[in-house]
Formats: sequence, C-alpha cells, structure tokens
Amino acid sequence: MDAVRNIALLAIDQGTTSTRAILFSDQGKILSISQKELVLNYPNKGWVEQQPNDLWQGTLWTCQNVIADARKNDIEIAGIGITNQRETTLIWDRKTGEPIYNAIVWQDRRTADDCEALKNAGYEKIITEKTGLLIDPYFSATKIAWILDHVSGARARADNGELAFGTVDTFLLWKLTHGKVHATDITNASRTMLYNINRLQWDDELLQLFNIPSAILPDVKGNVDHFGETHADCFGETYVIGGMAGDQHAALIGQGCFKPGMVKATYGTGCFALMNVGERRYSSSKKLLTTIGYRIGSDMAYALEGSIFTAGAAVQWLRDNLGLLENAHQSEALADSVADNNEVYFVPAFTGLGAPYWKAGARAAIVGLSRESSSAHIVRAALEAQGYQSRDLIDAMAAEHGDIDSGGVLRIDGGMANNAFMCQFLADMLNRTVELPEITESTAWGAAVLAGLQSGLFDGFDENARNWKCARRYRPQMSEDKRQKLYEGWMHAIGTLLS
Repeated sequence: MDAVRNIALLAIDQGTTSTRAILFSDQGKILSISQKELVLNYPNKGWVEQQPNDLWQGTLWTCQNVIADARKNDIEIAGIGITNQRETTLIWDRKTGEPIYNAIVWQDRRTADDCEALKNAGYEKIITEKTGLLIDPYFSATKIAWILDHVSGARARADNGELAFGTVDTFLLWKLTHGKVHATDITNASRTMLYNINRLQWDDELLQLFNIPSAILPDVKGNVDHFGETHADCFGETYVIGGMAGDQHAALIGQGCFKPGMVKATYGTGCFALMNVGERRYSSSKKLLTTIGYRIGSDMAYALEGSIFTAGAAVQWLRDNLGLLENAHQSEALADSVADNNEVYFVPAFTGLGAPYWKAGARAAIVGLSRESSSAHIVRAALEAQGYQSRDLIDAMAAEHGDIDSGGVLRIDGGMANNAFMCQFLADMLNRTVELPEITESTAWGAAVLAGLQSGLFDGFDENARNWKCARRYRPQMSEDKRQKLYEGWMHAIGTLLS
C-alpha cells in the first residue's frame, strides 16, 4: 500500500454461507478481514431460507471490525463496494424496514411447478428474449410472486406501495442508508427474470406475467455510482457506497476479464463460469444464460454464463451429513489416497441441475458403487464432479463463441480453488491451463475496484487488468484417451438423472 496516501477500500462480500468485510489497499493487498458464518434453513424439501437479520447483523458486525482496524492504523477508507449472493429474494416494509418473510435463497426450488407451468404455456421464448435467462426457480421473479401470494395481506400492501423488494445488495443498501436509498445495480437486476437486458429497464410485460407490481421495485444503477452514504449510526461516520455488483460479475472484474473471450469460474457454494462477450448481446443456443457482465458509465459488457448449483456445497454435505470429513481441507488428501475413482461418479444435483441441462427436479446421485468403493472414492468423485461440470460449461461456451481467449486459459477463484487436486483435475478434464490470481479474494476485490473507480482512486479497468498476476498455474497432464473415458462415465451418470 502507498504509505503516503494511507488509503484503502472496504468490500462487503455477502455470500451464501458467510458475510465478510475486507479492507484492501489500492494494490489489492488485504489489510483487514472479518467474517461471520451464516445458517441456511431448510423448512421443507427443496426450500432454502435465511434469516434477513442475520444478513444485516453480519454485515454490520464485520464492517465495524475492519473499520476499527482502519482507525487504529490511521487508514482512510475511500469508499465501500458491495457484492452479494445473487437472486436471493427479500421483501420488507418500507416504513419499518422489517422483512415480511425470510430471505428465499437462490438455491430454493419451491417454485419449480410454477416454472414448469410457465414453460408448458410457451412463455420461455419471450422471457429468454427479454432477459437472457431460462425459466427456473433459481431466479427472483417466482420467489417474489410466492411471497406476495403466501404472506397474508402482502399483495394488497405491495399494490399500495407499502412494501419494497430487493436482492441482498438492495436490502443491505437500504439498511446502511437507513431507508434513504432503494436501488440495485444492473447486474443484480438482470438476474431477477424481470429486467429487460435489451432496453435496460424493468419490463412491464414480465411484471404483468408474474403479477408483480412495479411499486415494489428498486431503481437500477450502473455498477459504479454514488449509491448513497452509510448512516452515521452504522459506523460512527459516513462512507460513500460507490460500487455494487452481483458476486459472479464482481469476480469477472476482480479477475481482470475485460476483453471479449476471457473467462473466469468461481468455485464456492456453487460454480459459475462467465465469459465476457463484449458490448453486443450474444444469444445462446446451448442453454447458457446471457447476462449483463458490468456497466461502467456508458461502457457495458454482456456475458455468457454457465451455472452449476452445487460445487463446494457437495464437500460440505460429505462433511456435515455423512461425516466422511472433519473439515473440507481433508478432501484433497483423501482424494489423493486412492489411485482412481473406481468408476464412482457423484452428480451433486442437490438443488437441481443448472447449465446446460436445466432440470429443476433432478436430485443428487452417486453412481457406480461396488464392494470396493470407499469413502475416499466418494470424496474423490465429489471433487472430480467439478471438472466434469465445468467441461459441460466450457465446451458449450467454446462451441458458441469460439475458443476462449488467452490461448484457452481459465482463471479461477473461490474456496475450492485452494484444493490442488480439484484444480489439477479441472485442467486435465478441460485440457486447458488453469490460473489462480495473486489476489485470491477476486469477488471482494472486484467490488473494491468498483468503489475505487467511483472515488477516483483508479483511472479505469486498464490499470486493474495490468495489475492482475498469476500466483499458480495448472497445466493438463492427462492423456486424451483417459480424459474421454472418464467423461463418458460422467455422461452416463448424468443420463441416469435425465432419463
């Protein structure tokens, strides 16, 4: 960090399993970090919820911790950036700020039947044309409708303008500004299934289709803007919130993927691969999503996205539900303890299958078990699944858009990127080089970059692209015959869920 300026950026990274606040220097060095774990609730089969107050209090507590560190070390905070789990849906009272129902998490499947009915009625084509998305419970629209239909009096209150909707970014912004600002950014808006990514506005026809009143919707801003100022009651003084982006879009920025064809993949609770496709929208024929990558002033980039709903969550399940691991870090050694997968395949479709299959009703399966199968084979299969799932996505992207940029390099981040077995298998299965950045907290760093652009600390994306450095590189080592044989086994396993 520049010792003379002694200036830093605060990123709020509100994820599915934890909330973190990270203080970055202007070179991306972590100066302070605070984390609060989150609890996921499963009130019914396929339902996933969180307590809204946990999201807010975790944000408040972690930010207060790093701000205290900044003051102790005489560090000036130039601005705050927010990045968040996308699609997770909240509705609250405009006067009190109190949610009328729990946050319905992006993984939630309760509206699968509603989505199937919309598909059967022939609405998917028009929804895809307008939003770039496919009809799926993953997105916010059917979650909003469910809350309005199932909470007593909610629909009448929404029609009267008494309620506000937001994804997690909007809810936190509302809380941080004490209700003065009801806004979202364009990337989070593009994940609701209500936002027209061609006309760049909420779509009246879609609002009518889902029976959602426009009065509950937030204003939509670009990713760099003066979103508001934190209320003095939060942190003792005010700070400008200058950047917001959904977590996967923030990671695209944090990974420096500013040229068309560049791809990043984040391996957290799920895995999400985004390819920058430039300023013109690119429609997919491979069931990839078209989404807004980012918008900075008048400059905008679209992205193709492949969504895997379960990545690191599979390892968590092996640890918490089956007791095969004491901690997630053990998975690497256990996978390496056996020579191969013994023909065991783990399809971690706990909350359905995402791209390129999009089968909401699919459920997880472990295929190929025999008397020789051990816990190590199952753990190995869970890690290998990330390579197979990623190949599904990257092959689809390459087929539609040509080979990915930079000689076929894939930039990765997220918690699972610390697992060397997973990274090497990923490189082997993709037959591409996999690179990990020096700034490992790519998602949070992306949010910090946005705030830095708003504050004038950074001149533009070019500066951040030049500063991106590779910390570790994995090159493919597997023979083509072995690669194809393993992948054929995966396709057989997937077929058991699709038949």
